[in-house]
Formats: sequence, C-alpha cells, structure tokens
Amino acid sequence: MSKLLLKGGRVVDPAQGIDQTADLMIDDGLISGIGSDLDANGADVLDVSGCVVAPGFIDMHVHLREPGQEHKETIKTGTAAAAAGGFTGVACMPNTSPVNDHRAVTELIIERADEAGTVPVYPIGCVSVGQQGEALAEIGELVDGGCVAVSDDGYPVATAELMRRALEYTRMFDIPVIEHCEDLSLTGTAPMNEGRVSTALGFKGHPAAAEDIIVARDLVLAELTGGSLHCAHISSAGALRMIRDAKARGINVTCEVTPHHFVLTDEEVRSFDTNTKTNPPLRSQAHVDALIEALADGTVDAIVTDHAPHHADEKALEFDLAPFGIVGLETAVPLACDRLLHRGHVTLQRLVELLSVNPARILRLDAGDLSEGAVGNVTVLDLERTATVDAAAFASKSRNTPFDGWELKGWPVFTIVAGEVVWKAPG
Repeated sequence: MSKLLLKGGRVVDPAQGIDQTADLMIDDGLISGIGSDLDANGADVLDVSGCVVAPGFIDMHVHLREPGQEHKETIKTGTAAAAAGGFTGVACMPNTSPVNDHRAVTELIIERADEAGTVPVYPIGCVSVGQQGEALAEIGELVDGGCVAVSDDGYPVATAELMRRALEYTRMFDIPVIEHCEDLSLTGTAPMNEGRVSTALGFKGHPAAAEDIIVARDLVLAELTGGSLHCAHISSAGALRMIRDAKARGINVTCEVTPHHFVLTDEEVRSFDTNTKTNPPLRSQAHVDALIEALADGTVDAIVTDHAPHHADEKALEFDLAPFGIVGLETAVPLACDRLLHRGHVTLQRLVELLSVNPARILRLDAGDLSEGAVGNVTVLDLERTATVDAAAFASKSRNTPFDGWELKGWPVFTIVAGEVVWKAPG
C-alpha cells in the first residue's frame, strides 16, 4: 500500500463546498482524508503550499486518433499530453479509422489505454453506423464495451428522426448524446466564420446560423424525448441564448466551449495561419463576449479542448485546403486561468466546476470530487506561475496550435492519478 500526502495546499472541492488550506491524504489510490496537519507517517510528502489542490480535471472532448491515424497522435502520446496539461482523464471522440461504432473498437481503445496510457481514457461511441447518419449504431453494445456517451462528432446527427431515436434509446443507458451542431447545407466547404473578415479575405463563410439551427432542432427533440443532450464546442451567441432559455424551462441539456473560442476571434485568420482553422470556426468579438458571459453565468457547463492533432505536412497546405483543428490539451488550463480567472470573469470554484465537477457529472463518471473513498485523481495548480507556451516541447505528437510563444499565468504543476504522480512541471 502506498500513501501520498499533499501538504499545505488550498483544497478546492466545489462538490463538497470545500475551499480551505489543508492537507490531503491519498492511501492506496483512494482519498482517505482532508484536514489540518495530517499524520505523514509512512507517506510520501508533496509540499503544495501556495498551490491549489483540485479534483482531477477531465477533458470530455479529445481526438486521440488511434486506431488508424497514428501519424497524428496515439493513445500513448495523447494521454501524456493530457497529463502534461493537468488532466487526469479524457473522453475520446469516435471518428477514428475505423470509427468507434462497434464494441471491438471500444475495447481496443480501452485495452491500449490500459497498456500505454498515462491517464484514464473514456471512449465515446458513434450515434450512427459508420457515422453515415442512416441507422443507429448498436448503442447498447457500445455501452457494455465501455462507452460513456455517443456522438457523430465531425458531423451532426443527420436527421431529426435519427436524433429523436438516439435521445430516446440512450435514456435506457443513462448516457448523453453529444451533438456537433452544424447545418452542413449552410457551411459546405467554408474554411472560416462568415462576416467582415471572410469578405475581406475572399473566403466563403460559415455562418453562426448553421450552429443555431441544429441547436434549435435538438432542443425541441430533447424536450420531446426527455433525453440527455450535450452540445459540443458551442461558439455562437444565438446558440447560447437558446440553451440558456432551455435550461430555465427544465430541458435536459448541457454544453461546452473551448479556450480557442473564448480567447481568439476571426481577426486571427488574417494571418492565413492554418493553426487558426477550426470547426466551428473562430467567430467575431461579439460571439466571444457572449461565450465569456455564458461561462460566468452558468449557461456553459464545461471547458473542453477539442484536441485535434494533425501532422505538420497537413497543416502546411493552403488555408482553404488544410484540415480543421487545434491541439489543446497542453494549453487549455493556462488559457482558462490567464483569460478567465485572472481577469475576473470566473471564480476559482467556478473554474474547477467547468474543468472537473461538471464533466464528471455529464459523463456519469465516478470522479470530480475529493470525498473520502474517491479515487485519488488530483490536479495541482500554481496560479502565480508564469510560463511561455512552447509547442516544440509538447508531449503531443502534433504541434498545430495558434498559442505557441504566448506567455500565460496560472499552470498545472502536478497531475496525480490514483495517488501516483504521473506528471510534474519542469523546473
């Protein structure tokens, strides 16, 4: 049996209403106590004074690319990047090759994560067979294999009929349907947000209305079925207004946003840097302001990365030909600390809810708190630590980030999984 004592940190656990300077003991992988001057007898002691001790952060939207696209990322490199970013668990989207639409793929992902992964991996299965939008995948088999949600991420659920059946069927398994909110008939091959910048650059635009239309459709269906709807990577003010109203009316809906959407605007695309090309696209300042407001007022439930690694050769193409996507596992937490917490948009307790408590709740994971007997997954933050993003030093296999060279304040310094320190900050 191993014991780890985290000594003298600011323990923040919104689920239990804890925010105090205290010690935290992890015994044989489980949390055994929080208190003042806990007995260190037989324990390894980690001095975390001046730091925040929080329930382990969970990224509920990543692309690990394995199986089939290992030139971009592997489960080994992706989970190492997660640990380096302060995440003690990740949920991986199903658009691998082959896609995760049957139990064998789910079990392969879990097996490889158990063998090579640094942090736990929670697979998300497909809504439809082959992500083709025609017939429901064998959702019961996917859940039995270990899936925690279903999604056709990269594509919206193709029809209202299919979405209705998915919301109804998943109620039996108490899992959410995670929706990529995009009306493809409005976006086509558009590489960026529709607006002043796209007009100036001569690009076809991806209108915010494309997101709003699918959100509106799915909220109607969530109300009809009582199913659990989770809207992925929300980027538009209109979608947030509808979700806020739906929550007030008791509809079972949650949503997430990414740091690149609440930090950057479509003005960044003027550089033609393909690392600013993402789907949904970077939008105007008005949408960014709406996202920050929704993060503060509780409309948004989770901060995610939508970690989307691509090989450098793929991102070296012309802007309209390069793939969508930004890596985010190693920059999300400092961006949230620097741009949300330190600027007074959210409290520390709210930040922990967005990164830990709520993702665990949405995915029905036994995580997100520091209660006695819980698995000892902990993220330790130094809110005063200032460092510069160095993409060349990423644990991820890919480097496609627009944040390389940014100086940010507030970084993870220890990532602890089941009482084991799986990553610590250099220096």
